Amino acid sequence: MTFTRRKKSEFDGCFTAIITPFKGSGINPSIDWAGYEKLIGFQDEARIAGIIPCGTTGESPTLSHKEHDKLIEVAVEKCKGLVIAGTGSNCTREAVELTKKAFDAGADASLQVCPYYNKPNQAGLFSHFSEIAKTADFPIILYNIPGRSGREIAPETMVKLARDHSNIIGVKEASGNPEVWKRIRELCGKEFVILSGNDGDTYPLMKDFGARGVISVASNVIPLEMNQFVGRGLDGRWEEMEKANGLLKEFFDTLFIDTNPIMVKEAMNLVGLPAGGLRLPLCETSGKNREQMKDLLRRMGLLKSRKAKPG
Repeated sequence: MTFTRRKKSEFDGCFTAIITPFKGSGINPSIDWAGYEKLIGFQDEARIAGIIPCGTTGESPTLSHKEHDKLIEVAVEKCKGLVIAGTGSNCTREAVELTKKAFDAGADASLQVCPYYNKPNQAGLFSHFSEIAKTADFPIILYNIPGRSGREIAPETMVKLARDHSNIIGVKEASGNPEVWKRIRELCGKEFVILSGNDGDTYPLMKDFGARGVISVASNVIPLEMNQFVGRGLDGRWEEMEKANGLLKEFFDTLFIDTNPIMVKEAMNLVGLPAGGLRLPLCETSGKNREQMKDLLRRMGLLKSRKAKPG
């Protein structure tokens, strides 16, 4: 199979870090494959720029390799936008294997999380991502999320990786630190793709640091609104984007009053989208949090108003 490498300019817009819908909760609930296709159709209807299957929001740590591969294959088959496959791991060998399979399945790019728990130094991170970049000739987007991984991909490491590997094109930036954002832009240059890794950081990252969009949790629920939100920034309509950011802030914040993706699945179930349950060690949120989300969705006019259409 022959693939056409995506241009950096195509990685603009709102990309949804899509959840993995399960039939129930517990140790090993099965994946709701029909629901998954409906969710992809819901994203396509909103003309979302693309989806990221098998990311943290997709509960990737609890997926089997077989499930992981199939989720990416279905996304490639059904999604009309780009598919940026989450194929990272804290084991380099495993990340290489997952990335090869995603490339063979026809994914447009790979999202590579900073290795978690074993906390490699920057030299180890450079070697880790270098091995992955050599795996397949398609774009690699680094994922900098020190709050979950326990380690930062330093901007100095990012620029070395981008210089040595032309297919390492950018970063999903979720440090929440403007000083880091500034350093990435200064060192990596204006062509290096920055995508916000936090919905709430999207406005300042786009306006002040040249980010090209967001890999969003919120767009699982409100893809059309998030698409429009990011579009304002891409068009340079900063006052409009700032106003929309103020209106969306409470929703962004409420999605993270419990560990992601607990609250986004709660919201999706409340508005009639087939999110289902969670795999342990994640479990349902508290009644207090559920009522807080329900009240917010009611005020937003979304409560039980959204229905996912068949893909």
